[in-house]
Amino acid sequence: MAFPSEQELREIAEPLAASLGFDVEAVNITRAGAKSAVRLAVDGDTRPDLDQLEELSQAVSAEFDARETAGTLNFGPGYTLELTTPGLDTPLTAGRHFRRNVGRLVLLRGKKLRIAGVDEDGDGTVWLIRPAAKKKDAPTVLATELAEAAGALVEVEFSDAPAAESALVGLDPQKYRALTAQEDDK
Repeated sequence: MAFPSEQELREIAEPLAASLGFDVEAVNITRAGAKSAVRLAVDGDTRPDLDQLEELSQAVSAEFDARETAGTLNFGPGYTLELTTPGLDTPLTAGRHFRRNVGRLVLLRGKKLRIAGVDEDGDGTVWLIRPAAKKKDAPTVLATELAEAAGALVEVEFSDAPAAESALVGLDPQKYRALTAQEDDK
């Protein structure tokens, strides 16, 4: 039996992660004989803390080991399991990624924008705030399809967002539709 694929390991880990309220964002395997490594990146609407990562690590490890004993998985000479959360270099691609980062600054196609809101249940729109060009101007809200916003990278900020931008974060989707319709009329 060959070393398990990333998809096989994902299918085992996803229900365990879901039981703790997390999503498996990535599975990476580094095969290196006795030093093979399986890395799982998990995230949730509430960031996992170290205790939760440890709990999930123990559950996944126990399941992998049980399946290896039963002969349905074969890691060869052995493996190490590493759990982590996605880093800042991980592109936002799904609605849940944008939802979890509402209010944060992102870099999208060379422009710094702030995520205002996401309509995952509706049409998949992501609303982004473009900062004001001049201090006397107001920031603008842009509507974009999720597929168009995919690939955005979270930017590190060391200070609070400008008040005018913060006031536009977390509004009702109807309010964003009205704001973007006003922009379209200009």
